[in-house]
Amino acid sequence: MRALFTTACWLWAHLKQARKRGETRLVLERRREKEKQQRRKTILRAARRLFFKQGNRPVTIADIAKKAELSKGAIYLYFSSKEEICAQILLDDIGRVYSEVLPIFDGKSRASEVLMGFAHLYEDFFLKDRELFRLLMNFMMHADNLNLSEDTNQRIIQETNKVISVTESIFQYGIDKGEFLLAREDVKVMRNAFWGMLNGVIALHLFIGKEETRKERIHSNVDGCLETFIGGLRKSAVV
Repeated sequence: MRALFTTACWLWAHLKQARKRGETRLVLERRREKEKQQRRKTILRAARRLFFKQGNRPVTIADIAKKAELSKGAIYLYFSSKEEICAQILLDDIGRVYSEVLPIFDGKSRASEVLMGFAHLYEDFFLKDRELFRLLMNFMMHADNLNLSEDTNQRIIQETNKVISVTESIFQYGIDKGEFLLAREDVKVMRNAFWGMLNGVIALHLFIGKEETRKERIHSNVDGCLETFIGGLRKSAVV
């Protein structure tokens, strides 16, 4: 009986120690993961500041490492290339655009007002960070030539399509409410025309002309284009 009691005590103590070791290991793993995520954020924050100040092209991994106060080797532990860093910044900001445009589509305003509000929010987003627009256009035009993993490439496409799908919903809403005289099968055509117009105006004015009049020029040009665009979609009875 005594031997059984001793064995039971030994097993209990052993299990207790094992549990403690497991809890310690879990705490350490969580701490390491937290530190890893923090370092990724530090790298992205440093890269964003450099891109904003100098533009994307002249910035190197060495520049980012210096700004983040890390070694070049440490950067490559988290990102395989500068393009991957750019892509992650783009992914984060596309997500922000999506979360900000959703409240605009409230189902109460007219579709034309929602479309105009969407355009203004989209313009302002890039007016705050012009280099982000360059990153987006670079991805859209040269995706096949960028040094990105297939996973990253697909994620950018998916996140971009989520934002684009909001405009499709706005057009559908305009049709349902009788505001837009548009066949449902033409929604994608109008969506593409809208994005081409919006990105075209931003691209034309974002990097040229006087800084102090840039926002006004972009807004007025987009408003003018949209008024014509929406006028062609509306039924004549709608004012």
